[in-house]
Amino acid sequence: MNVYDSPFLAAKAIVSACAILLCASVVAENGDAKSPQDASSDVPRQVGYRTSDAGFSGPSSVQSQLDEDDILKNPVLRFPNIDRSFQPWQDTKKRFNDKYDIQFGFDYNVLSQSISDSLSGEDNAAVGILRSYGLWDLTRKNDQDWGRISWKVDHRHKLFTDSAPADLAGQAGYIGVTGTLFSATNLVLVDLNWQQSFNDGRSGLIAGRFDPSDYMGVLGYANPWTAFSNLAVLLNPSVAFPDASVGIGGGHRLTDQWYVKGSINDANGVVTELDAFDGGAEFFTWGEIGWTPAPDQQYLTNVHMVAWHVDEREDAGIGSARGIMIGANKTTADQRWMGFVRAGWSNGDAPIYEETYTVGVLRKFRRNSDLFGIALNWGDPPDSSLSSQVTGEVFYRVQFAENLAITPSLQLLKDPALNPDDDTILVWGFRVRLTL
Repeated sequence: MNVYDSPFLAAKAIVSACAILLCASVVAENGDAKSPQDASSDVPRQVGYRTSDAGFSGPSSVQSQLDEDDILKNPVLRFPNIDRSFQPWQDTKKRFNDKYDIQFGFDYNVLSQSISDSLSGEDNAAVGILRSYGLWDLTRKNDQDWGRISWKVDHRHKLFTDSAPADLAGQAGYIGVTGTLFSATNLVLVDLNWQQSFNDGRSGLIAGRFDPSDYMGVLGYANPWTAFSNLAVLLNPSVAFPDASVGIGGGHRLTDQWYVKGSINDANGVVTELDAFDGGAEFFTWGEIGWTPAPDQQYLTNVHMVAWHVDEREDAGIGSARGIMIGANKTTADQRWMGFVRAGWSNGDAPIYEETYTVGVLRKFRRNSDLFGIALNWGDPPDSSLSSQVTGEVFYRVQFAENLAITPSLQLLKDPALNPDDDTILVWGFRVRLTL
């Protein structure tokens, strides 16, 4: 059964989305006018990168990552001598920002995962990723209207194992990804695009190479570098997302609360290939309508509905697919708690799930530093002969030092669809992130 073959499911998707949007509208009219951002408006920063330039992008985009990394943390340990040794580097970044309008950063991420049972005996995986990312403002009318180049380059390599976390799910017979983005693809160009903001920041365009999941159905917790690792929790697995790919997209704020956005991308795009439309004119398209209390709160409190479609990919032998997804998150005024929900329905064999639901909560500790998260996902694969899967993940990110975070995690894979022998698989994870 799918959303298009069943009027009941179609009605359920539309009514659910309308109900959430209606509630959001009531909150907009009757809720507290104070912005949750007010709680962090005076948070000290290392360089002083602009904080209002995220536009319509998500928390793992270049803009948002630069902003988050720039905030001074409250770590478990303080090393004054080490912090002082980094000051010349921060001063250099500030000079580039002030003189050339260039904002940039580097980080090194390591993810190690182990599974309790393996179909092949390979039960450990680890990958390290060195990343360079940044923005170069070439035109700027004011703080809201600008034109810029955005880039992101990764080197992804295995560490002391024969497997990568992005491939470990197959060893468990689980349909999905337990270590999102942690693949061993060596040097890859993830982002290279032009971004344009205009109309006093109410409208924006993007053209070039980018990952549509950084802009589609954005909720403020979805960052594989700093939060969850499982794809079913981070994104909506009922969507047949392409990888980093050539495309064009845009967004517009109808009011301070309501917005629309969408993009069209190469459906065959993969992060390891630079060729555009190698499979011909086959597209992934999506459109979104959403609500947020104010433009600067789109990560914190957001409600949206998305419709998407992907063309048949003849060379790859994959049929067309389409679907609807909804999502919402709510953050408390002190920004310590965030709850979120997602749901999606699709038609076609391309997505991981034909129907899926996710619910979770985040809790911050010590100003913008430690983070606890727990989430649960249920999903039904398109193949009716396969059983539905349940995925759970819990993590605690410790800001160990100013530029160093460690994140232990545990995933529960219940009834992995391709594993007839084990009904419960555990995945232990340990992530390290060093920022520069």
